[in-house]
Amino acid sequence: MTQGPQLEGFFRPRSVAVIGASEEAGKVGRSVMANLLGSPFGGAVYPVNLRRRSVFGKQAYARIQDIPEAVDLAVIATPAKTVPGVIQECAEAGVRGAIVISAGFRETGPAGADLERQILENASGRLRVIGPNCVGVMSPLSGLNATFASAMALVGNVAFLSQSGALCTAILDWSLEESVGFSAFVSVGSMVDVGWADLIEYLNDDPHTRNILIYMETVGQARSFLSAAREASLAKPVIVLKPGRSEAGAKAAASHTGSLTGSDEVLDAAFRRCGVLRVNTIAELFYMSEVLAKQPRPKGPKLAIVTNAGGPAVLAADALLTAGGQLAPLSPETTQQLDAFLPPHWSHGNPVDIIGDATPERYAKTVEILAKDPATDGMLTIFTPTGIADPAQVAGELQPYAHLRDKAMLASWMGGASVAAARGLLHAAGIPMFPYADTAARIFELMWRYSDNLRVLYETPSLVDGGEAPEKRRARAREIVDGARKHNRTLLTEAEAKALLGAYGIPAAGAEIAQTEDEAALAAARIGYPVAVKLHSETITHKSDVGGVRLNLSREAEVRAAFHQIRASVSEKAGPGDFLGVTVQPMIAEDGYELILGSSIDSQFGPVLLFGAGGIMVEIFRDYALGLPPLNTTLARRLMERTRVYRALEGVRGRCGANLEELERLLVRFSLLVAEQPWIKEIDINPLLVSPERTIALDARAVLHGPDVREEQLPKLAIRPYPAQYVRPWRLRDGTEVLIRPITPEDEPLIKTFHAQLSERSVYFRYFHAFPLDRRVAHDRLSRICFPDYDREMVLVAECGPAEAHEIVAVGRTMKQPGTKEAEFAIVVADRRQRQGLGHELLRRLIEIAREEKLEAVFGHILMENTGMAETCRRLGFTIAAEDSETLQARLEL
Repeated sequence: MTQGPQLEGFFRPRSVAVIGASEEAGKVGRSVMANLLGSPFGGAVYPVNLRRRSVFGKQAYARIQDIPEAVDLAVIATPAKTVPGVIQECAEAGVRGAIVISAGFRETGPAGADLERQILENASGRLRVIGPNCVGVMSPLSGLNATFASAMALVGNVAFLSQSGALCTAILDWSLEESVGFSAFVSVGSMVDVGWADLIEYLNDDPHTRNILIYMETVGQARSFLSAAREASLAKPVIVLKPGRSEAGAKAAASHTGSLTGSDEVLDAAFRRCGVLRVNTIAELFYMSEVLAKQPRPKGPKLAIVTNAGGPAVLAADALLTAGGQLAPLSPETTQQLDAFLPPHWSHGNPVDIIGDATPERYAKTVEILAKDPATDGMLTIFTPTGIADPAQVAGELQPYAHLRDKAMLASWMGGASVAAARGLLHAAGIPMFPYADTAARIFELMWRYSDNLRVLYETPSLVDGGEAPEKRRARAREIVDGARKHNRTLLTEAEAKALLGAYGIPAAGAEIAQTEDEAALAAARIGYPVAVKLHSETITHKSDVGGVRLNLSREAEVRAAFHQIRASVSEKAGPGDFLGVTVQPMIAEDGYELILGSSIDSQFGPVLLFGAGGIMVEIFRDYALGLPPLNTTLARRLMERTRVYRALEGVRGRCGANLEELERLLVRFSLLVAEQPWIKEIDINPLLVSPERTIALDARAVLHGPDVREEQLPKLAIRPYPAQYVRPWRLRDGTEVLIRPITPEDEPLIKTFHAQLSERSVYFRYFHAFPLDRRVAHDRLSRICFPDYDREMVLVAECGPAEAHEIVAVGRTMKQPGTKEAEFAIVVADRRQRQGLGHELLRRLIEIAREEKLEAVFGHILMENTGMAETCRRLGFTIAAEDSETLQARLEL
């Protein structure tokens, strides 16, 4: 059973039972019954009421089991305490889905939360539940109105999901006035069962849904939401309005990273990571739905503004620049062409003010010229009534430019009744129309932000060495962590923290711990002068909580004096037993830029990365960006680009910046450390010194989860990391050694080469039809294959050959079927490596992984002619059955 059939009953049921149906005014059960009977829904409607024999002239039943026909959907409007029992009865009666409209659950406290737990237990996988405490579900396409709202939504292609019932009814009322239609209109309530991920997956597969709009109060299951949203974002926009930006996020004041990170900022980072667009107002939610449906996504942030009035254009430019967009520069060629026909006193810059007496022809020619300028990513045309040009005529002249390639076209016809006809013309042409120019400018910036979010999903990163071999680095790091935990320490020494970085190939200034004056002197001699001496648990070189810090010490006497001063300071401000020694480390000349790189735990999304300007003023300047681990080089570069210090790292005013490629790789390695070492609660490198010549961690601090935390309680990554446990070698029958491993985004070039070597026969056996090479290796397609969500699919590749010339010779994958515990497999082996047992081994490993992933079945479709694959499946225990005259299905119950 797939996600479609599981949720189809909510949107296209053949029959609906209303449990708690009533004719009594003011009762929710009355409104639901009236809506179902008064809507175009053509299925059967059964009222269920213990005390009535009929409701609205329809026979009523005491219990749902008494209904003689099968029921697809139950709408429950009974007191909260009765709902768990009703759900139990629905499950026993074979009902596929239930909408619990009743309130009185977790919003009331622990007793209500316990009722929700009982609902989930009683559903026990036999039926899906939307709610409780929701308005219900509308499916305008099927005519279903299973809500207590006062009206039925219009038919359209926008899905609207909301956690606020009151907002649902307000949006519905607004949509009727504005003639906005929906493919689905869902109030999700408390999401005791069906959540964002379930609905996004269903709507992503729904051909009638173009955009998915969400009003979100809580994320719910973070990993499943991000997984579903990323998959959907590749095909259709997912636009979220999430209030609460002003709420103070949970702070972890013990670390710089924690003190900087707020939960709302983490949410922004999570949305960027999965291609979701976050907006700030209800108006933006629906504006973005319209513009993304009508106009292409801009490839850059540069907007050209054409206007017949200066004031609105200035407001638009301010709104654009404040939001983060840019004004497109006019090239000399463009300026020369505009000079040829515009009045001499036109603005000679962007915004392009073509003066208040502009004619329709002047508008059209200006737009035509600006559209050809390669520096322009989008255009905004502003018209204010002047009494000279007819608004509708100007709009008519712009209609040929409604669909520019790779450039968004927006318009703002400001005014009232006099511009109404013009607005209708532009709307009909597909040019989004806005009443105010500054609103249009902000919408363009949101379009670019959305486009930029998706760009990361499609870019192919470069390969990064994670330091030592994966098994070795993990073992070495775990040894350091376990050593501290055995002594019930949650704070690593600086030497331990730097050794942890070293395991992942992150260079750090050497450090030694000295507990006596003599040890400090000997350490300084070994390290080599000049040195810095400080408390070994210190966070930042230039700041001390209890002890003094001495920098740039060049003689033994200075080291001994520094030790005494720090020791004395600790004795004054703490007890004698609190002195754990000093750290002696090289004094490195600060000839580069100081950065901070850290990680702390977010309550919703688990480990979060922070990158930005570091040093002693880190909390003051607050120049940083957040991201979710793990990273690749593309994601690392985007993380850096979102900071102001990045411009300095590129090099400014003749001063050399940093080796950005090396910094990218360091960020990737650091993210691996965070992803692979779950006992780390917080870790900071501050400062991380970067220059063109080197990148080195001067100071490092790491905090572990305490002994009261069990391993199963450790925070999980919001995005599943690379499953390195599935990397294992194997030998072909001819003795050739291959490495079978999960695919990575960096494999795209190798996958292109692999496809180029496949014969037409192998392609036909894999895809069941001719599939031209140029389409198989298209970047948009391969980027999705090479950058899988490992929670949804597992793609294994077999590679062989020397490191400098390795090649991929086989690909196997399993794709989980949404809403089930089943996965479909597919395998293709390079022609010259066939009949070497590689297909058998790939499938065997995919089955092994499926078992580890707690799946219940694996199946695949095989052409009748592909006897080799069918035989491989038989040997591995699959049951083979004919699907039709051309294909077989191989199925293995796990």
